[in-house]
Amino acid sequence: MTGSPPPPPPAPASPSPAPERASLLDGVRFAFGTLTVLPARITRWDRPAARTGMVCAPLAGLVVGLCAAALGTALVLLSAGPLLAAVATVAVPAALTRGLHLDGLADTADGLGSAKPAETALRIMKQSDIGPFGVITLLLVLLAQVAALYDLYAGGWAPGALAAVTAAVTARLAMTLAARSGVPAARPGGLGAAVAGVVPVPAAAALAVLTALAAAAAALPLGLPAAAQHAGAVLAGLAAAELLLRRCVRRLDGVTGDVFGAVEETAATCALVVLALG
Repeated sequence: MTGSPPPPPPAPASPSPAPERASLLDGVRFAFGTLTVLPARITRWDRPAARTGMVCAPLAGLVVGLCAAALGTALVLLSAGPLLAAVATVAVPAALTRGLHLDGLADTADGLGSAKPAETALRIMKQSDIGPFGVITLLLVLLAQVAALYDLYAGGWAPGALAAVTAAVTARLAMTLAARSGVPAARPGGLGAAVAGVVPVPAAAALAVLTALAAAAAALPLGLPAAAQHAGAVLAGLAAAELLLRRCVRRLDGVTGDVFGAVEETAATCALVVLALG
């Protein structure tokens, strides 16, 4: 009597299916839910949703900028001085993000200013307190933003309002570029790891060009020089943010959520300064 035939070899395990492509609505919810305090229920927390969300980041900036411009414009039209309008315009983005990006700027300044190795610098950035580098950086950045907007509102509500919107969109666009492919995360957890490297480089570049063109078109009623200046402000803000990003990647071996906040505030400040030069 022959023995029973050997059992068939087990079927190879099928690879787990790739996550479905995120819809535009998923991306919008991700962008607003992570970058603002505006009510937005995040329905997905995966790489496809992060990719679409970071591409939608400038849209979140547009809404924040419009809110800031609305308050500044209202104060100017109510005969408030340009200084009060400037302070209010700077306060709105801070309120709509619970100061998250300003906190990231301060933490990044403390980490880079420590001149410590990457591991120690990251530990400094993760601490809840704020050091002297963070305090000085916050003070100078906020003063620069208020001073630039003061000059712009002194020329009327339109230059100040348009600058507020342009700076806010440029700031979030800088975060999109910081999330492009090839930029690594400095540590495995947190928002930085969730969005690092998710945006394809061609998409980020195309979005930068479209934003600069849109800024120029929005400023065209103020004249051709103003249109060119707004496009230049977008590009200058992105260039400044890129310099900081590269410095952080070299020093920290990648990006963190704090670095994204620092990149955002750097881009906004540079854009406002360029617009105030006119």
